[in-house]
Amino acid sequence: MGILKIVYNPDYIKTRTFIDLKENQFLDLLPLNNLQSLPFLKTGNTPLYRISKLNGAGLKHTLLLKDDSQNPTFSFKDRASAVVSAFAKENGIGTIVAASTGNAGSSLAGMCAAQGQKAVIFVPAAAPKAKLTQILMYGATLVPVDGNYDMAFDLSIEATRRFGWYNRNTAYNPLTIEGKKTVSFELYIQLNQHLPDRIFVPVGDGVIISGVYKGFEDLLNHGIIDRMPVIVAVQAEGSSNIVDNLGKSVFRANASHTIADSISVDIPRNFRMAADYLMKYKGETVKVSDKEILQASASLAGNTGIFSEPAAAAAFAGYQSFARNNQLPAGSSNVVLLTGSGLKDLNAVQPMLEIPAAVKPGMASVEAFLKGKI
Repeated sequence: MGILKIVYNPDYIKTRTFIDLKENQFLDLLPLNNLQSLPFLKTGNTPLYRISKLNGAGLKHTLLLKDDSQNPTFSFKDRASAVVSAFAKENGIGTIVAASTGNAGSSLAGMCAAQGQKAVIFVPAAAPKAKLTQILMYGATLVPVDGNYDMAFDLSIEATRRFGWYNRNTAYNPLTIEGKKTVSFELYIQLNQHLPDRIFVPVGDGVIISGVYKGFEDLLNHGIIDRMPVIVAVQAEGSSNIVDNLGKSVFRANASHTIADSISVDIPRNFRMAADYLMKYKGETVKVSDKEILQASASLAGNTGIFSEPAAAAAFAGYQSFARNNQLPAGSSNVVLLTGSGLKDLNAVQPMLEIPAAVKPGMASVEAFLKGKI
């Protein structure tokens, strides 16, 4: 259970000036020949917001929100899809296949649409409708699977072998790690070439957190930084197979049950790499309940105006857990990685909401409706 790691020549890299946020110059640490091969859609360089108050109270530590819902298809997965699509373009590959719970699929479909490539997306039939809608609107071939993500993953691999397609799957194609690691380069630049103390990352199959680690590891190996920030792996209580198996000699998987579909994984395909990174660099872990995830989503939206899907809100729930338990020292710098827009999965938050009945035209009705509300 793992993925190949791309290693770059440190002697060569030390002679290069490869990080330029304004120009997105990461070429020396990307497996591409030309940045012009990337889709024209603006991917990466997403906002990093500093939040000074939550619920009206000032914070003694620094809270920074990295909002990757600002990517073209509204998720972090665009970073990986852009690099995969660019590699395919440079190598004359016309059809790319992926398995997805929704975000990776809609991301690949969007990037392929921009590049004139064909995308075939295998998804669990129960994936959120908004994500399936995106995939279809981008013109991709959608293959709904009567089963879970793991079944869709296995079918996509079989199809890859049968039809000779290029497979984008996370924890299968090493270029997905290379695309996702660009968030680490951006954070380093956006923090004026400083490192945060902690980064809270939502974890499902282990690829996003491996990408975050890989980016900082590249900077560390090439002498650009001198330490690794503490990465906090945040998993849903109902899908915590990476956290639960850390350090164990025998991997035992439990069926996943969580509202956060993007991190709902029975068998984390990149377990080995994610676990190795967490243990090597002394990462931290936290599990959060679905109730905490939904509460975090509401708190995030109400306090900051950022509406995140449950998987992204899980990272914020992890941050809130640390804050409640006094695990964030005063003056510390803490980044929460928000990986997808709440518009991706409106059904998840419906139980928290009650849309009011319509008022009759007339100010008397309006005044009666507003009484006690404002």
